[in-house]
Amino acid sequence: MDAASCNSLLAAVEKYQTELKAAVKNADLKLEVQWQYQVPELGEGGSCSLFGQLAAEPYDVSAILGGKTPANHALLARLGAISRYYQSHSQSNWFGIYQKRQNSAGETVLVKLSYFGEPSRAEFPLTTEFAAISNNSSVGLSGKARIINDVPAYLQQGGEYYTCDPKVLAEACIPLFADSGELVGIIDSEAFVKDLFHRDELALLIAAAMLVPVVFAAAA
Repeated sequence: MDAASCNSLLAAVEKYQTELKAAVKNADLKLEVQWQYQVPELGEGGSCSLFGQLAAEPYDVSAILGGKTPANHALLARLGAISRYYQSHSQSNWFGIYQKRQNSAGETVLVKLSYFGEPSRAEFPLTTEFAAISNNSSVGLSGKARIINDVPAYLQQGGEYYTCDPKVLAEACIPLFADSGELVGIIDSEAFVKDLFHRDELALLIAAAMLVPVVFAAAA
């Protein structure tokens, strides 16, 4: 990336940061938030989602958050504001915000707290086994972003890929870090077109990745 492109990207990140912060600050904490959402059925062993087949029971995030407390309500409201802003400014078809937490079985997972798009699995195990097939788990373990602008080409080259929606042709998965440097989650964005995650789309992802950990910390 040349100097002009770099400066343009930084300017776009700053613009999106300012607008995202305003969206979070102005989030209406009195509105209802989404405590439950539909998830796909999982295949044998729970490794793969069965596309188009929804589980009978929705996933309830209040359990892993520790209850429907005012702080958790505010957390979901603010994350929802980020998701809505992202949806209105991106050409992507799916976006999710995940936080690293322990589930009821004592497993460390990435849990989806806010999203838009088709139903998808709620928890991604943070294990080396699952990281071998999942971008989310891989990024959640390594702390290294993964941007795939051509999923079919990536698969053809032997890349492992967790397919939830076969229409996805590009994906960007970005780690989230607290001020301490600890990895606290990821954001994930998917598109039904190739080569989306450049320039403004990349700037929007970076801006969101910088703000979400601040929202997490405010609810802690």
